[in-house]
Amino acid sequence: MIAVGRKCLKSAILGSLAAMAATSAVMAQGFRDPATGQVWTQDNVSKESRPPNWPSGPATPADRAFDPAGQVAAIPGVVVQRPVVTLVSTVPITAGPTVPIATLESGTLIAVPSDHWRTTMYVANNSAGVVNPEINCRFMNTDRVVQETHIVVPAVAPGQRVSVPVQGPRTNLFVDRVPCRLLTP
Repeated sequence: MIAVGRKCLKSAILGSLAAMAATSAVMAQGFRDPATGQVWTQDNVSKESRPPNWPSGPATPADRAFDPAGQVAAIPGVVVQRPVVTLVSTVPITAGPTVPIATLESGTLIAVPSDHWRTTMYVANNSAGVVNPEINCRFMNTDRVVQETHIVVPAVAPGQRVSVPVQGPRTNLFVDRVPCRLLTP
């Protein structure tokens, strides 16, 4: 019985030593992620551990999208859009001395991969008459205009709130915000 116990103990110790040796060999090369099997080393974890001859800036046009300061590209002129709007809800007809005829609310700026930047604006007609809003949007990279867009919104009936899709430049150009303003009414 004692001989069997010693044999099991001996096997357990040898197994542990083998596992420790394998682990230390992997640790010398990097850390193996148990979930993905990816081996992480100093070469693929952080910029600080890159070799001195590693390029410091973006190397390809695709990488420039992640270096906003390095991008100087812009779409020339003003892009005019005539989007199809969608009725979202109704609003009370309250236009008067303290309430504007129409109001503009901005949506979220999103990047559609391998496509364009997009946002959705919301126009509410607070008046008893039909309005034909026009919106100006600027897709910006910090303080630089990447694309300026003039949106001609179809007629909005009294008391309606509509969503207005706005398409920006292609996503290979960096955009971090899109301020918009109501030009008319």
